Amino acid sequence: MAAPILKYFDFDHLPAHLQAVSKPFFELAYRLDTTLPRDPETSVALRKLLESKDAAVRAALDLPVEG
Repeated sequence: MAAPILKYFDFDHLPAHLQAVSKPFFELAYRLDTTLPRDPETSVALRKLLESKDAAVRAALDLPVEG
């Protein structure tokens, strides 16, 4: 069973330019969830990765959108 926090790494609802920023975090989160033990340190790693993803997506809001 996947960790509940993984739902916050979904990116399909984002515009394409933000999906490009968010997707690598999604991939890493799922890799960590499937390879690391279920313990407090893994939970911390996923939570901090989520914080990092959120910050990166917010930073990308200031980039010019191509198109």
